[in-house]
Amino acid sequence: MNDPQRDPPAAPPVPVHDRAERIHRGVVIILQALMAIELAFALFRGQWITAFLVLGIMAIMLSPPIIGRRFRITIPSEFQVLAILFVFAALFLGEIRSYYTRLWWWDIALHTSSGLLLGILGFLLVYVLNESKRVDVHMRPRFVALFAFMFAVTVGVLWEIFEFAMDQLFGTNMQKPMLGDPSGLTDTMWDLIVDTLGALIISTLGWWYMSRKERSFIERWIRKFIARNPHLFRR
Repeated sequence: MNDPQRDPPAAPPVPVHDRAERIHRGVVIILQALMAIELAFALFRGQWITAFLVLGIMAIMLSPPIIGRRFRITIPSEFQVLAILFVFAALFLGEIRSYYTRLWWWDIALHTSSGLLLGILGFLLVYVLNESKRVDVHMRPRFVALFAFMFAVTVGVLWEIFEFAMDQLFGTNMQKPMLGDPSGLTDTMWDLIVDTLGALIISTLGWWYMSRKERSFIERWIRKFIARNPHLFRR
């Protein structure tokens, strides 16, 4: 006989290993193997700075699971894959393999991608605030989109300030001066423009899906984040 006071059965647990997680592991293994080969060549040639940079990139790519365990947060595998590919393209291919100078569009493509990724992260942060049992905040779709847009643009601006500071203090070449503009101002402005365009695209798509109450890949990733981190949200 059923007890009417008994709590309803709990939802089935989220599978520990899904397709995205398998892809994530495969991407990490392949990229780490490539960088391990680069590290071996750098050590053999005595290129100590390159070896140090490669080790740093390898550590960054392995850090999300460690950070997640430290703060009891499970980051969706889809987002981890995109972040890892971005770090590999920006630091390993861009800086070590000199793709920034080999391909004129490499920097523009990466800054556009960073605007998209930061926009998705902005949506994720708002969902955490909206659903958290610790914070009483509820935002309409247009404000969620505005927050995601402003978050992505702000981080882009802070990164350009970081590049300027590194060039001024340590003599690096992060701003990538362009032909006819040794100051690097043109590069900085184009970086900010494409950052803004990437943030605008993802914010507009997110607002459109939320307003029509349709499912999008952003919402699927966010729902997976909520399901994997129930302790962050209200019951």
